[in-house]
Amino acid sequence: MSVSELFNIQGRKAAVTGAGRGIGKALALALSEAGCDVAIIDINMDDARTVAAEIEKTGRRGLALEADVTKVAEIKKAFDDIQSEFGRLDICVNNAGICINEAAEETPEDHYDRVVDTNLKGVFLCCQEAAGIMIPRKRGSIINTASMSGTITNFPQKHAHYNASKAGVILLSKSLAVEWAPYGIRVNTISPGYVKTELTGAAKDLWPQWEPLIPMKRLAEPKELVGAVIYLASDASSYTTGSDIIVDGGYTAR
Repeated sequence: MSVSELFNIQGRKAAVTGAGRGIGKALALALSEAGCDVAIIDINMDDARTVAAEIEKTGRRGLALEADVTKVAEIKKAFDDIQSEFGRLDICVNNAGICINEAAEETPEDHYDRVVDTNLKGVFLCCQEAAGIMIPRKRGSIINTASMSGTITNFPQKHAHYNASKAGVILLSKSLAVEWAPYGIRVNTISPGYVKTELTGAAKDLWPQWEPLIPMKRLAEPKELVGAVIYLASDASSYTTGSDIIVDGGYTAR
């Protein structure tokens, strides 16, 4: 098989959660440009429809689905709709997540629950539903968005619950990779560093403190995560499962 064939995902069916904005949007558009039909799952239906319309312009199908990843019934319906509309699911990128910056001793229970439920429970629920579609076909690639914060502690902001949730995503993914390997399903994570999105834009006053700590001295653009995802989605990574690909400009290598 040639290199171009290894990376070819033309005609595959994909789903991306949290794809209405930021990293999820960039990944959804990249998958469509690579030839995939893509389901856009987002809590904001207007954003989902906007991205789905952009996908349609690439000549692929964009399916806008509204769902809160922490709600079992909503996620089940979204994946049922994917099964009904696409007939199968080859690639699932679980990207939806939130972050709240606050000191651990001041973190209220509802903030802790919101962060962990969205970032960790939401990934688990979506993995369950994706696997339910993939297992009968004995193939599929699940890619979960973790973070370099699952490996290190950020500075100067404090968000212990966020760090814990992302560390959980990494080990959850490794566990699922082992459990589902007999079904031909690969489960991996990408761990971005600081990326220019709406989420980090809300903390732009911290950028001057972050940049000196990054060996490459800048934040990433969302498109700089695309290569890792296309690799994990394609047959080029057929022997890669349970892995975490860190894309952080060298931050965790310091």
